[in-house]
Amino acid sequence: MSEEIKKYDKNNNLIYFKNSKGSEYWMGYDKNNNKIHNKTSYGFEEWAKYDENNNVIHSKYIDSYNCYNHWYKYDENNKQIGITEKEYKDIEFRKKEKEYLSRTKCSRFEIMDI
Repeated sequence: MSEEIKKYDKNNNLIYFKNSKGSEYWMGYDKNNNKIHNKTSYGFEEWAKYDENNNVIHSKYIDSYNCYNHWYKYDENNKQIGITEKEYKDIEFRKKEKEYLSRTKCSRFEIMDI
């Protein structure tokens, strides 16, 4: 049996782990220290996307045989609610549309003021 090995990033997040049986694990984090990627030497992989409140809004799990996607939104009490891919895409589209419209309205007013 080999010795356990652990490596950390500058924020003290575990980024590499090798256990005494030889299995290896790699992890990645976003700027808010949320784990966005997890991979193992035996074929399991996990991805996560977070919202502005650091809540998971999309996760993807992959192993040797399957791939699973899960989408989430949160209620007013910050309780996680599972939703469909279509609902998730609609929410993301509305956010991007609102952001775009706020930028274009501003641009139109600036043009009119000239």
